[in-house]
Parts: sequence; structure tokens; C-alpha cells
Amino acid sequence: MVHLYWGDGKGKTTAAMGLALRALGHGRKVVIVQFLKDGSSGEIEPLRHLGAAVYACPNAKFTWLMNDAERARARENATAALRTALTQPWDLLILDEACAAWQNDLVDRDLLRETVARAQTQSEVVLTGRNPAGWMQDAADYSTEMRACKHPYTKGVSAREGIEY
Repeated sequence: MVHLYWGDGKGKTTAAMGLALRALGHGRKVVIVQFLKDGSSGEIEPLRHLGAAVYACPNAKFTWLMNDAERARARENATAALRTALTQPWDLLILDEACAAWQNDLVDRDLLRETVARAQTQSEVVLTGRNPAGWMQDAADYSTEMRACKHPYTKGVSAREGIEY
């Protein structure tokens, strides 16, 4: 089954990590790939402690600020992280920020599509991000749009440690 948590609202990664926690609580094998993230957000260490394998793909800049060399390096790192993650056994595979990785060509696209296709026969795959590609929507068995109705950021309030990151 393919799960897609998408949109401009808060909660996409939180929902995916909640599913990871539930799966771990039932003895399932969980593998997480965080595209465009350094693996330091508050939920990652406890999930690792509970047995999740986590692979991060840090980038020094926002995608729109990367030059061609930085973009190529980010693509190599993300693809390597995904390849390594796929060597692990998993019941639940979370591909956090897969939508952005796809949209910005920061991961081997064929490998990402093949990975999602495996969910139809193997287990569960979760994709998160803002603007999913059409094929992601088509592949999804679950599609949940997170829509921002109100957020403190619009009033200039910064993200709070332990809540938003």
C-alpha cells in the first residue's frame, strides 16, 4: 500500500512518523529516508532507539539556492541513501520529502518509482511533500492533503523546538 501525505499544511512528516511509531510498536521493521533533511529533528533519535533505520540526505541550502554542482552532489547523496535504505528489510518505508526530491530532480527518478511500485507487492511505502507528481497520486492507496488554514508563521512566529522541528 502507498500512503501519500501532501500539501502546504503542517503535519505531513508528523503523520508519517506517527505511522512509524505504530509499526514499531507492533514489531514491524521500519526504514526512513529523509530527503533534504539532516536527520536531526526531534522524532528521529527516539525512532532510532526503537529500531527504525534512518537515512538522512542533508543539503547545505534550500534547493532554489543550489548551484549545479551542489544540486548534483545532493542528487548523488539522496540516491545513495535510498539505495542503502533498500538493502535493509522493511515492512514500512517512509520517503520523507519525496515530492520535493522528485520535483527538483534530487534523486534517481527511476529508482524512486521502482521503490514505490514495490509497495504494491511488498509492504507499505509513505511519501510526503508539498506538490506530489501525478504518478504519486495515481499510485497512492491513501492520499491525505494537509492544508494550512492558520499558522503562527504568517504572524512572524518562528518554529518552536519540539513542536515544529
